Amino acid sequence: MTTSSTGSLTATYGRIRRRELHSSRSAAAITVAVVVILLCVWLAAEIVLRLIDQPALLATPVDLADGVASASTAPAPLLAGIATAGALVGLVLLAVAIAPGRRARHLIDSERTVTVVDDEVIASTLAGRAARVGRIDPDSTRVSISRRLATVHLVPPSGQPVNRDTVLSAARDQLDGLHLRPALQPRVVVALSGKVGA
Repeated sequence: MTTSSTGSLTATYGRIRRRELHSSRSAAAITVAVVVILLCVWLAAEIVLRLIDQPALLATPVDLADGVASASTAPAPLLAGIATAGALVGLVLLAVAIAPGRRARHLIDSERTVTVVDDEVIASTLAGRAARVGRIDPDSTRVSISRRLATVHLVPPSGQPVNRDTVLSAARDQLDGLHLRPALQPRVVVALSGKVGA
């Protein structure tokens, strides 16, 4: 295989990885566009109603202009609240626009192909392993996965201690065997109050 074809494959794999791990921001963009379109339609409807001498839906264009012009006479706390709300909305939209969306997936490290695994699959695998090693009911085991952390929550039966270090070691071995990227660090949380057994 030539160097150019290897570089082309690497670039292709990079695009596939990015596409599979990051979600698009189309939902947020569509939501903002719909809100802007609805505002424009409402303003256009108010203008048309004013031109044909019909009552306004909410406020006439003259009332809206007067309200904006007299904003400086409004109470300072009201203006500060409106400005703060506007700034927060702007910051949220900016963060959504800049930060990449993340899908609940991880890559399995491989040079020859792109292998993507869903976080729910990882959680299910870890929960089964933790239940077997901890000798507790699988229904009493829950796993939550974030970008770099896998947290195993165990609720053992009352009076049956669970060796946290053994479960942690088993979870670490399971994750190391998967060769995930980004790598997940395991954490085990054992409930203080046990579950009453049947």
